[in-house]
Amino acid sequence: MKKIKVLIVDDSAVVRQTMAEILASDPQIEVMAPAGDPFIAAERMREEVPDVITLDVEMPRMDGITFLRKIMSQHPIPVVMCSTLTEGGSETAMKALEYGAIEIIQKPKLGTKQFLEESRVRICDAVKAASQARIRKITPRISKEIAPKLSADVILEKPGSHAMIQTTEKIVVVGASTGGTEALRVFLEAFPADCPPIVIVQHMPEGFTRAFAQRLDGICRISVKEAADNDTVIRGRALIAPGNRHTLLKRSGARYYVEIKDGPLVSRHRPSLDVLFRSAARYAGKNAVGVIMTGMGDDGASGMREMKDAGAITIAQDEASCVVFGMPNEAVKRGGVTKVLSLEAIAADVLRICG
Repeated sequence: MKKIKVLIVDDSAVVRQTMAEILASDPQIEVMAPAGDPFIAAERMREEVPDVITLDVEMPRMDGITFLRKIMSQHPIPVVMCSTLTEGGSETAMKALEYGAIEIIQKPKLGTKQFLEESRVRICDAVKAASQARIRKITPRISKEIAPKLSADVILEKPGSHAMIQTTEKIVVVGASTGGTEALRVFLEAFPADCPPIVIVQHMPEGFTRAFAQRLDGICRISVKEAADNDTVIRGRALIAPGNRHTLLKRSGARYYVEIKDGPLVSRHRPSLDVLFRSAARYAGKNAVGVIMTGMGDDGASGMREMKDAGAITIAQDEASCVVFGMPNEAVKRGGVTKVLSLEAIAADVLRICG
């Protein structure tokens, strides 16, 4: 199996070393000689073309966003932006996605063993996802576990065999990962102002989801906000799970609301689609509509099967419109999907189902 060649571009020697050690720990990844700025990176790329580039935002001589635009206009290569994602930098990170970055990940900090291990999982998975993205022809690779993968059991017990009594109110739960920021924009822009209640998990780092929600709120007819603990799930609004926190759908009488929780990575992610989908199966049952979109791996596949078993209607994005057809494909293979639709057709079908 050919290894994924990765070029690390960052002006910090400490970050370059930490990133190199993290990526080299995965047997499927080969780390090229790192570069301290885009000019050095260009020299490296003339000698050898990488499969994936990890790119800092703030660097001397040329910033990462400018370099990203040059790469995408001259020789497109999958790029993973690696940023500290400060409050002021989140908008910059949004621009990076608009200019063609495949993923945004948080720079690893020198801290606890748990933090470094979780950084390793996220960074290696982001690089693998980028290598398979539809920016150019890439030979699919089989992911190898680099850390124990926990299920939603660590956050929430499985739903019982009894289904939640059906009401007239439908709840829509959505999950996405690689390529999901653009897919969610297309999905949410299609809804009218009085759309059914929506709760979303998009794999994103802490500090990024708020800017993402604000951007969508400014371009969609519906209200979009980063979810806060105990937020009511209401018509005309989409709640996006905050980065680095699990989000669960809960119900008290006729009121649906969200619970924001800490906890370990589930299916290698926090927030996790499996956690949200399981909570929907448990507390909404037949009242729920589940949607799983583009992304690498299998997060959400088990939870979507639980939703379908509880009587929910479940939809997967089709391969042709996915950046990476990993998560929807796994959900289909596990028997958790009612129907497979193109990205452009999903919102209309959700509205039809919800009446």
